Amino acid sequence: MAHARRKFDEALKVLPSSKRLTSGVAAMEGLQYCNQLYRIERDLKELSSMERYEKRLERSKPVLDAFLSWLKIQKQKVLPKSALGQAITYCLNQWKKLVAFLEDGRLEIDNNRSERSIKPFVIGRKNFLFSNTPKGARASAIIYSIVETAKENGLNPYYYLRYLFEKLPNIDLTDKNALDKVLPWSTTLPIVCIDFKNLPK
Repeated sequence: MAHARRKFDEALKVLPSSKRLTSGVAAMEGLQYCNQLYRIERDLKELSSMERYEKRLERSKPVLDAFLSWLKIQKQKVLPKSALGQAITYCLNQWKKLVAFLEDGRLEIDNNRSERSIKPFVIGRKNFLFSNTPKGARASAIIYSIVETAKENGLNPYYYLRYLFEKLPNIDLTDKNALDKVLPWSTTLPIVCIDFKNLPK
């Protein structure tokens, strides 16, 4: 949804400033549908996943239904290659993905959080010379997954990795129960691994 919203925002920015705030500007209407969905999400932030699921069906689904109808009408009126036409085409082509958050209250309306998590690696990838082979890339992916999963579980990645490097050589890796005890969500991890400033809410 963040990409859809951004495309309407870009379509609005290509208009002369005198026309941007005029009522009936289609790019503004598309942006307002997206903004309305984000406002609902802010209201539902503190609810349990089940309550969020129910409230989304009650509040977000009608907005999405109206948005889809609006998109189909606008598609007939705009040039496909224009900024607005591209925003509308993107939404229609990605519709199943845009409404997927309605299926489960644990899902987020967009993937901004995961994109923020991978941003440091995307920016630095040209410097990661060891990733120039499939084995190097696989090793990088494993380390990044461990670090980001540790962060998501309220762990300090440095101390958690140190703990793993000390613990893993001394455990039987075929013993599933032993491995479960060192995973980032394990309740038996030493307290030194916990990042109290960034514990998940």
